[in-house]
Amino acid sequence: PVIVGERKKKNRKRLKKLQRNETLSVMGQAPSSPAESNGRDTDLRLWSPVIVGGRESMDLGNGVTVRDRDFSGDIPDECLAHVFQFLGAGDRKRCSLVCKRWLFVDGQNRHRLSLDARDEIFSFLTSMFNRFDSVTKLALRCDRKSVSLSDEALVTISSRCLNLTRVKLRGCREITDLGMEEFARNCKNLKKLSVGSCNFGAKGVNAMLEHCKLLEELSVKRLRGIHEAAESIQLPAAGSSSSLRAICLKELVNGQVFEPLVSSTKTLKTLKIIRCLGDWDKVLQMIGDGKSSLSEIHLERLQVSDIGLSAISKCSNVETLHIVKTPECSNYGLINVAERCNLLRKLHIDGWRTNRIGDEGLMAVAKHCLNLQELVLIGVNATHMSLAAIASNCEKLERLALCGSGTIGDTEIACIAKKCGALRKFCIKGCPVSDLGIEALAVGCPNLVKLKVKKCKVVTGEIGDWLRKQRRTLVVSMDSDEAEATVAVDGEAESHVEERRVGQGGGVVPEIVSGGNSNGGSRLAMIRSKLGFLAGRNLVTCTFRRWSHNDNGSSST
Repeated sequence: PVIVGERKKKNRKRLKKLQRNETLSVMGQAPSSPAESNGRDTDLRLWSPVIVGGRESMDLGNGVTVRDRDFSGDIPDECLAHVFQFLGAGDRKRCSLVCKRWLFVDGQNRHRLSLDARDEIFSFLTSMFNRFDSVTKLALRCDRKSVSLSDEALVTISSRCLNLTRVKLRGCREITDLGMEEFARNCKNLKKLSVGSCNFGAKGVNAMLEHCKLLEELSVKRLRGIHEAAESIQLPAAGSSSSLRAICLKELVNGQVFEPLVSSTKTLKTLKIIRCLGDWDKVLQMIGDGKSSLSEIHLERLQVSDIGLSAISKCSNVETLHIVKTPECSNYGLINVAERCNLLRKLHIDGWRTNRIGDEGLMAVAKHCLNLQELVLIGVNATHMSLAAIASNCEKLERLALCGSGTIGDTEIACIAKKCGALRKFCIKGCPVSDLGIEALAVGCPNLVKLKVKKCKVVTGEIGDWLRKQRRTLVVSMDSDEAEATVAVDGEAESHVEERRVGQGGGVVPEIVSGGNSNGGSRLAMIRSKLGFLAGRNLVTCTFRRWSHNDNGSSST
């Protein structure tokens, strides 16, 4: 009883001091002495029973009450919405449940929304978009095993979200051409449309082009309604000016129906055609009429020959060109591109080890493309002759990747180290390079900041450590670094396994061993090897995409 009485006295003193300081703060005065900064005072000061504007009483017993108020009520709605933008999805949902004001502010300032587009949510759409009526970016995704939203649901969404600028549809198989037409009539401010694995066809796409005059980006992937009998996709017959800037076509059976759209859109800057069936030389011939404004072209796993590359060469404004796994393209087509596209800054070539593109084409690039800043060669057997010409002539080259080539060795790396003074990022993967070639980078390439050496079997880990000591500002990434990290993780995993074996009831779980090796261990090693292979597959593409974005400002100058 004595101890309890003393605690009550201390609590009363603290509460009186808090009340006095709060009164002085309201009157614009400072407290005479700073409050004690212990845990109890902090808890009492921050505790709030209800976060609503006004004051709320909290009874502590013995007739003692604490009056607290919501200080966030003094924060303007704009500032509160700005704070919400830094929260994750889960935290933002929890904040919206705090009070009615926070619920309202969150709904009015939620501009991006992603929904599981199953048919079961149709009855909730009205109340959902009454709350989120300011959405400008909407994503609707449905898995293969579920029934997606229908035309009626899509029209309901478009009638309540009139300010939509970006829409992504994935797996919405119940949406037809009629639904897309009504959607286009309501969403006239749409700027970006991305559709994939849907069942509507050319009529739905044409409706979007007709009614959405502000559309800038169009991405179409696995659109099942576009088949051999589909109508052509083109701009409205009225000849109104289009604002379309980028078109991306992926995995289409009859993507050639986009030929009128691609050839007639004079504002088109970016064209990506990836894994689409059929012959694309005719489509590219329609583009290369000398009037195209294309600056970026991606061709990947297509039936394209030197005829198509010769057509691309007529697009003199091309700055970025990707020729990836197109086995019919050869040095002849690349020479035509290099001679006419003098503004070329980024060139990616994946020769698929067909040996149709080599020194002859790269020599033309070195001679005519003097503004080249990024070069990626995968499966291209370049030699010292072409690489020396590129290193000497392309003085602005900042990013270089050499992968899967059996002709690039220490001599070629030493030549690059000697002549590429502007090189900042260098990736070597799967080439017969040894420690001697890596040593040349210690004194060459003075502006080099990142170096990656992967799957070069002769290169040892010691050369990486030595290079880091010689150039302390250089970031070096090698296979040995990943091996050390894997060993560390494996050690932790093994320790956890041992703990589990001894854990249950103090007994030891027996382990079945066959032939001196554990089946579980061999199976685990096999899984690790597969994961390592998959992780390294797109190393160069991902790396240079990230590097390109980081250096976009420097590249444009």
